[in-house]
Amino acid sequence: MVGKRLLISGKVQGVSFRFHAHEKASELGLTGWVQNLKDGRVELILVGAPEAVDKVIKWAHKGPPAAEVSGVEVHDMKDPLPKEPFFIKR
Repeated sequence: MVGKRLLISGKVQGVSFRFHAHEKASELGLTGWVQNLKDGRVELILVGAPEAVDKVIKWAHKGPPAAEVSGVEVHDMKDPLPKEPFFIKR
């Protein structure tokens, strides 16, 4: 199990980024959450198998069709890692 915190910038709010991230992470069996930040970025917390986490990180560099991702910061997370099913924070 690995935990990663992503901070995604660009045109990533108002383009269904959270919805698509939720779908992707859920289908890969990850835990964590996705939320819009006040500064216009999206935060994505991913916990699970390294291969699955890497797939979502790769996807986050592109995002959904309407997004224009300009940057993705990836930070390692340490315990305690979220264990609840993946969800959208509002």
